[in-house]
Amino acid sequence: MKNALGLILGLLFGLILVKAEVLSWFRIQEMFAFQSFHMYGIIGSAVGVGALSVFLIRRMKVKSLEGNVITLQDKAPRYKSAYLGGTLFGLGWAMTGACPGPMYALVGSGTTVMLLAVLAGVLGVYVYAALRDKLPH
Repeated sequence: MKNALGLILGLLFGLILVKAEVLSWFRIQEMFAFQSFHMYGIIGSAVGVGALSVFLIRRMKVKSLEGNVITLQDKAPRYKSAYLGGTLFGLGWAMTGACPGPMYALVGSGTTVMLLAVLAGVLGVYVYAALRDKLPH
């Protein structure tokens, strides 16, 4: 049942992303060229909703589906590798015109060229797994 709920919510989220033009390569390129506020407004709204959600989760002691109280750490330690990873993530986003999560929605909406980006992402996961022990964490 949990998997069915996750699938339904994922499909709904993907539909919302498509309809809001968040997956549009044109909109993403506009954002990186500072030509439109559309994406910044959506990202800013997401940050606001996320901050409100974290506040409410902490305040109301929200429980997970398993019944455990959700606890959030105050601050994660900083790793130099996170800066490198974030830079690579941003470069990949700029080059493909898509964030990794919505790439599946792009494929589902008919942008089949994104299959190459999905395959590159999967390859990146395998490369990371192979090099994980040698990387600074």
